[in-house]
Amino acid sequence: MSNTAGQVIKCRAAVAWEAGKPLVIEEVEVAPPQAGEVRLKILFTSLCHTDVYFWEAKGQTPLFPRIFGHEAGGIVESVGEGVTNLKPGDHALPVFTGECGECPHCKSEESNMCNLLRINTDRGVMINDNKSRFSIKGQPVHHFVGTSTFSEYTVVHAGCVAKINPDAPLDKVCILSCGICTGLGATVNVAKPKPGSSVAIFGLGAVGLAAAEGARMSGASRIIGVDLVSSRFELGTNTMISYSVKCFKIEVSINSMNIHLLMAFLILFMFAAKKFGVNEFVNPKDHDKPVQQVIAEMTDGGVDRAVECTGSIQAMISAFECVHDGWGVAVLVGVPNKDDAFKTHPMNFLNERTLKGTFYGNYKPRTDLPNVVEQYMKGELELEKFITHSIPFSEINKAFDYMLKGESIRCIIRMEE
Repeated sequence: MSNTAGQVIKCRAAVAWEAGKPLVIEEVEVAPPQAGEVRLKILFTSLCHTDVYFWEAKGQTPLFPRIFGHEAGGIVESVGEGVTNLKPGDHALPVFTGECGECPHCKSEESNMCNLLRINTDRGVMINDNKSRFSIKGQPVHHFVGTSTFSEYTVVHAGCVAKINPDAPLDKVCILSCGICTGLGATVNVAKPKPGSSVAIFGLGAVGLAAAEGARMSGASRIIGVDLVSSRFELGTNTMISYSVKCFKIEVSINSMNIHLLMAFLILFMFAAKKFGVNEFVNPKDHDKPVQQVIAEMTDGGVDRAVECTGSIQAMISAFECVHDGWGVAVLVGVPNKDDAFKTHPMNFLNERTLKGTFYGNYKPRTDLPNVVEQYMKGELELEKFITHSIPFSEINKAFDYMLKGESIRCIIRMEE
């Protein structure tokens, strides 16, 4: 790869020309990295809901044409002036946020919110010179959160690149660049449940399942999944297994299924649920009282920890109010609407409940992400169960279809076909 250093590289990229329209595979020109930057050859990338949200452009200022993508794994092709911590050939994960190593946040052991490299979804250029490194026939193409991994080559600030173990399979660890670490870290780094404790997870998407994985890794004995979408509890086309916890009993509704097939589905479903650590389920719509009261009754006063992964303000309030007084801790992960207001009685705080927030699971990208990869390599962290699909780069729009239909957790996109 060194023979391309300092030169413009022509490669394929999936370009979003308009909001909500299918991405188009185009030949783009990728400029060499400037001072403090790295050019990566992307081998595997995956689709995150954040990509879809900004591609739809329903709640923010549209910025097109743009190359999306921010969960990926690749190899360093070349580095810009002043980059000493990375070299060509290094295996690396680009991350949507960074670690400059010099600001107060980076020097603090308690924060990962770098002043220089904190996520900026409105920026479509590199911070070094406010210019794009992508172009098509002379027309600049906007970056996305400083990563733009839906391209065979991309340029990223060196502070947003984590060097990892070269033996780690990039088609697995690439999903650590965003959602999985966000949920995992919310539990292990912020909530910090003790072995044998109870944890409620609000929202069972990819981030929520990662939070549940963190609870499993921490040794929690009761992991309660809370979700409004009944399909999260479904298995098969003719069976709907609805877990409604009332007085510690499970109610099961059956449609046209014989008992032997039902038992087979039950065993399979419980095995799948336990893979993510979740062993009890609550759908708030199944109850005529607030879900925090339901959980408090289930757990003799409340859970020890709760992690909210939906962005719903009501879920945030419920997560806080369902933790036990005296020691309960609730952690907010989801991003609320800009006009939302968190409302709860002050006595919930005075009764020694704790409310915390987190960003990217409190992981510092360059410092901590290599250690998370090692947890996977040692078998402590399971990643394969999050990967539901794998497609070639030429079929990238299928990944959007899978996510929009709710059929995938993570879809791996193979850049080399």
